[in-house]
Amino acid sequence: MQKEEIIKRLNWFYSLEHNQVDLYTTQSKNTDNLYIKKTFARISLIEQKHVNMIADKIKELGGTPTLLGNVIGSLSGRITGKLTGKTDMTNLLKLNIKLEEKAMQDYKQFISSVEKNEDLSELLWSNLIDEDLHKAWFYSKIDDLKKN
Repeated sequence: MQKEEIIKRLNWFYSLEHNQVDLYTTQSKNTDNLYIKKTFARISLIEQKHVNMIADKIKELGGTPTLLGNVIGSLSGRITGKLTGKTDMTNLLKLNIKLEEKAMQDYKQFISSVEKNEDLSELLWSNLIDEDLHKAWFYSKIDDLKKN
């Protein structure tokens, strides 16, 4: 894959991760359940680390993190976070699972196209695993809510 295409794909993930930062931050502010509030805030911090690592990689490759992705990703995350705040927690968690699954699917596709680039592949694998852990926590919390 050419460097320009890699930068383009990284900018897609940069926008996606910005969306998730603001989504989980907003969801954290809109729940009264302290454990869920703190978990959403923690997940948001992890997503922010993804944003920072992707931005660093884009710059390392000679590109510029997209301003549009920063603005649109953040705005759409906040809007989605506020809208999902109006639904019950189980449905909110199911939506979050769908978003994490989409991110995981995109990461897997990107990883398969840059396998020979060990440094980039390692970054993408790290983010993919985090997304999978978030998804697993959401599923676990849905199970907990069903029991109560």
